[in-house]
Amino acid sequence: EFVMARRSWNKLVRDKIPDYLAARGIASQTRKLDDDEYYQELRKKLQEEVAEYLEAETPESRCEERADICEVLAALAMFEDGDMDQVEEVKEKKLQERGGFFHRIFLIETNE
Repeated sequence: EFVMARRSWNKLVRDKIPDYLAARGIASQTRKLDDDEYYQELRKKLQEEVAEYLEAETPESRCEERADICEVLAALAMFEDGDMDQVEEVKEKKLQERGGFFHRIFLIETNE
């Protein structure tokens, strides 16, 4: 008798993953997280995606991981602030006041 293997994931996944699995004949068990759990799982997901980005070896895979990081950051912004507007405003203010990271400046030391 063939027995299908069970696999535990216990992690936040994208909204359409249960549909994706069902379309492939894979049964899954899910539940909706409360606010505290959701916030903690988003933080874990951000760490997971950053780690995957740092391990990615091709330009294509790094791009995929950057997209995942952006998606998690957008979800965090929606959860905490309601949208990305505040993040974009702060980002623009910092860019105007302190610049970005485009000139590759590496600070070695200061005299304070």
